Amino acid sequence: MNDNGIRLTPEQERRRRQRSIAIALMLGAMVILFFVVTVVRIGGNIASHAS
Repeated sequence: MNDNGIRLTPEQERRRRQRSIAIALMLGAMVILFFVVTVVRIGGNIASHAS
């Protein structure tokens, strides 16, 4: 299946994998950040309405 495509050296494959892992970690960090910000904002609204 990869006969007609570009052949990557082992070093290029390793770097591609490292980039993919870094992107996945950054995406996960953004999801967690958005979740925490949302919980804090909703929690703040609930606390202000409760008093």
